[in-house]
Amino acid sequence: MSEKQKILFIQTAFPGDAILTLPALQMLKQSSPDCVIDVLCIPGTKEIFGASESVDNVIVLDKRGKHKSVFKTYKFSKELSENGYTRVYSAHRSFRTALIVLNLQVRESFGFDNSSLMHVYKHIVPYHLNKHEVQRNLDLVGYEYDNDSWKVIPKINTTTETKEKVKEFISNNELDKGFIAVAPASIWNTKMYPAESYTKIINHLINKGNKIVLIGSKDESEYLQTISDKCKKDVINAAGLFSIVESIELLKNAKLLICNDSAPTHMGMAARVKTLTIYCSTIPGFGFYPYSENSDYLSYDDLYCKPCGIHGYKKCPIKTFDCGNKLSSDLIINKIEEMLVGRN
Repeated sequence: MSEKQKILFIQTAFPGDAILTLPALQMLKQSSPDCVIDVLCIPGTKEIFGASESVDNVIVLDKRGKHKSVFKTYKFSKELSENGYTRVYSAHRSFRTALIVLNLQVRESFGFDNSSLMHVYKHIVPYHLNKHEVQRNLDLVGYEYDNDSWKVIPKINTTTETKEKVKEFISNNELDKGFIAVAPASIWNTKMYPAESYTKIINHLINKGNKIVLIGSKDESEYLQTISDKCKKDVINAAGLFSIVESIELLKNAKLLICNDSAPTHMGMAARVKTLTIYCSTIPGFGFYPYSENSDYLSYDDLYCKPCGIHGYKKCPIKTFDCGNKLSSDLIINKIEEMLVGRN
């Protein structure tokens, strides 16, 4: 981009999707350091984009609150148009997003070919199902890459206050020699590896002398406590103690992160910690697998019913949950041991 640009990047999806948007924003900023990049996001991801050095301003769309109605969204988009954007990129593909882009009347707009009202966008970019989400976002902004260069690590800056909070937590819980982080929950129940299997894995790691920290949101605290209570020794339940950015700072001190196919996978990427992702109802082929060095994933795929959906469900549609139950905890333990041996 030769001329100075004022860019609006729209990503109003979940925290994991927000983190996977950061590489595209980083490459946009790298290609034109003088450009101004504003990000339109939901309240729950404001912190993520606010911690990116590539983002100049964060604008919140409260689509479940004050901007919920079509009229409120229309009014919001008209106010947004006063910012004078020269380019708009939309990683989100909803009707609401298309309506906002339409009302902005920007010269250059970029959206995916599976977007709602895709012809709102002047430039339509193919959404390749066989690519990683990071690659798809890089396609959106026109960044050329090869088999390795697409693996851009999301960058999250943390404040001194955040670093001190994490440092104090580590010191108070005697975690200075390292720990293994486990994130066993998800907003989608069929993405969650069974609690009893997580308990078996954790007990094995405890027997090997590892300290375990469970991470999750405040709403997940009770579920994490049920796992902690079944473990042989004390397991630290840190659910709700840290924000997303604070959790990423905490993960920088971990030896390994074990999690489901959910946001913690991408938090692990940002923290540059080895990450083992366990897939139940979803598959790595959807493009949300860990890609940082020495990270890996496991999935039991020999099932006619898998995947049953791109996100997951509250309950298994056929009431067997074979995708989770048939994935052996012993197999996962063996993979963890391999990853820990090669941790340097």
